Amino acid sequence: MKIVRRIGASPRERGSLTGQTCPDIFELQDGSFAVIGADRTETLDAELPPDAARADYERIVVISRETLVRAKGDIPDA
Repeated sequence: MKIVRRIGASPRERGSLTGQTCPDIFELQDGSFAVIGADRTETLDAELPPDAARADYERIVVISRETLVRAKGDIPDA
């Protein structure tokens, strides 16, 4: 598994003073995406709609709206 590129603006470009420990999105070599965000599994697991579920090895990760909105232009259509 290999990170190919960042999707969207870097944390520093989004206003992080240190550019570290901030939400981030990366495209992987196989076309999947990796997300760095806050693990909110315990808080949100019970809030999932009835048609949503997660495996024991999956986490619910929260990123800021700005992180995703600024990544939108870099996300491929297909």
